[in-house]
Amino acid sequence: MSPLSSDELRELREELSAGTTPTVWFTGSAVGVPEGRSGKVVALGEPAEGDFIQVRPAGSKDVLSFSATEVTKIKPPRKKAAPPEPPAKRPAKPPAKPRTADAPPAKPPVERAKATAEQAKPAAPAKPRAAAASAPAPGVSASAKPAGAAVARRKPRQAKPIGGATVMLTADQDGQWSVEVSTGKKRVVRPTPVAANAVAQAAKALHDDVAAAVEPLIDAAREQQRARVEQLRAELAAAQAALDELGS
Repeated sequence: MSPLSSDELRELREELSAGTTPTVWFTGSAVGVPEGRSGKVVALGEPAEGDFIQVRPAGSKDVLSFSATEVTKIKPPRKKAAPPEPPAKRPAKPPAKPRTADAPPAKPPVERAKATAEQAKPAAPAKPRAAAASAPAPGVSASAKPAGAAVARRKPRQAKPIGGATVMLTADQDGQWSVEVSTGKKRVVRPTPVAANAVAQAAKALHDDVAAAVEPLIDAAREQQRARVEQLRAELAAAQAALDELGS
C-alpha cells in the first residue's frame, strides 16, 4: 500500500476546508492500528511536525497522530479466507488373501504366539505435521505489529486545533453594519446585519483604540440618519399641507 503523496495531501486539505472528513486506510507502517483498517482524517498540521495527520480510527473515539507513510487513500482489496483442508483419508485395508490348499503349514505354537504378541502391540502415533513457520495465518498480515506494544508507546492525544477564527465587522455607505465569521478558509457565518449600537458597545468592551476607530463611523451614520429624518419630516409637512388644501 503506497503512502500519501503531496497531491493527495493537498486533496485532503481541500476536503477538510470544505467541511468533510475524508477516509484513509492504514499501511503496514502504522503503529498501533492493523494494516488495512480505515479511519477519518479530522485535521492536518505541518509536515515538519512529523506525525502531523490527525486520524480517528474506525470504531474508536480516540484521535491519533500519524505520518504520511502510515496512511493511504487507496482502499486495500478484501482478503479471501483460505479454504479448509480436507480431512486425510485413511488407507483402505487390503482384502485378506484366501487360504488355498497349497498354503504353507501352520507355524508351531511358540512362533504363532510370538507373532500374535507382535501384532497386538499398539502402533506408534503419527507425528503431527508442523505448520510452516514462514506462512502467515489467514487474514493476518505478516507486517502487522502487536497492538499491545503500540499502546504502550503511543498514547492518544487531543486533536490539534484546525486554525483560529476571524470575525469581521463591515459598515457600508449608508452606515449599516454587518458581521461575518471564518475559521481557516471556511466561512461559517455569512454577512449578517447587526445594530450600530451593538457594534459601539462591543468596540468599547474590546479596547479603547477599537472604540476610538469605530466611534467616528457611528457618528457619521448618526448624522446621516438625522439628516434623513429631517428630510422625511419636511416631505411629510409638505404632503400634509397639500392634503389640507384639498380639504378633508
